[in-house]
Amino acid sequence: MAIVIGNVVGNWQHFAVILVIGQILSLCITSTSVISNKLAEYQNVTVPNFQSFLVYALLLVVYMPVALVRLGPRVVWENIRQRFYWYVLLAAVDVEGNYFVIKAYSYTSLLSCMLLDTWTLPCVVVLSFFMLKVRYRWTQILGVLVCLGGMGLLIKGDMDAGKNYKAVDVVKGDIFMLIGATCYALSNTLEEFIVRHRPQYETVAWLGFFGTIINGVQMGIIEHSALSNMVWTKEIVGCTIGFGLVMFVLYSLAPFLFRMSSATFYNLSIMTSDFYGLIFAKYMFHDKITPIYAGAFTMIVVGLLVYHVFPYKCPEHMARLPGFREQLPGDVEISPGTHRMVASSNSSMASSRRPSMDSSSAKSVRSVAVNAEHRDTLV
Repeated sequence: MAIVIGNVVGNWQHFAVILVIGQILSLCITSTSVISNKLAEYQNVTVPNFQSFLVYALLLVVYMPVALVRLGPRVVWENIRQRFYWYVLLAAVDVEGNYFVIKAYSYTSLLSCMLLDTWTLPCVVVLSFFMLKVRYRWTQILGVLVCLGGMGLLIKGDMDAGKNYKAVDVVKGDIFMLIGATCYALSNTLEEFIVRHRPQYETVAWLGFFGTIINGVQMGIIEHSALSNMVWTKEIVGCTIGFGLVMFVLYSLAPFLFRMSSATFYNLSIMTSDFYGLIFAKYMFHDKITPIYAGAFTMIVVGLLVYHVFPYKCPEHMARLPGFREQLPGDVEISPGTHRMVASSNSSMASSRRPSMDSSSAKSVRSVAVNAEHRDTLV
């Protein structure tokens, strides 16, 4: 018991920071849901690719210049040249996760969406086990179960309040939600893996770059007709801009939480988004907040605390995926479940082995890499 209290007291500041970040992200998700509902109300059609396009474009425009200035064009190019397929995969699963989850709400019931959306959590746990070599402690498993119990209370509260709606096509909607939840799990885990090796701003810059391309092509193919017939009222323009800005905040903050905690903690944190949605509904639609919602919110926060009592049993090194088996200029390695750097298993720079780069160029890149590593440990 004394050890548990010591861990809680010793990590309270770190826990307070990641708890606040997680709840800000949860509020962002609630806000995007409210805005999406308003857009569907104004447009009478769901256009998820159109809603997301501005988000990826903003990430590209804001963070790519930051990466080029702070790391240098040569370091950024060397990274993407050898690891581009991971960034393409990250953008692809993120785009498709957004698309399928938004579409699922148009076909299946609210109850199905809420239940199937929790599929992301076990997928993240399993993927973290293999991709990040995370070894969970019993307290973390208990914390996950407590959070899931809180989520169950939220769902019960919604059903008791009669908030469920009839499904248009149950099978299609459920399949869409499962695909979307699985894509989110892969996206979260892969992004955590990358930001534990590369600066956050560079990661979201490339997410924005490839996301803009993939999302733009998909939007042109699938939503061309709907967009051409859309009447651009001030409400639609305002909601679209609002959605893009809120999602920009979410994509900007999430990598910090992935690095300071984990993708699992992120998914546990955003379970409170339904509670915040109820607060929105209280003031916008005068819905009643019942004690069951307060109990659910408390359970989720307690579950987060229990999950964070003990850190991960950290391996000496994370799993080495293709492309990350050799260190490149600008690389760092942050231990899973903590915010501490751990030693690299291969300290030699890959650039020094390439005959295409002369010794002076390699020395210059190495110097930039060392400086970038020190700058980006906590950035």
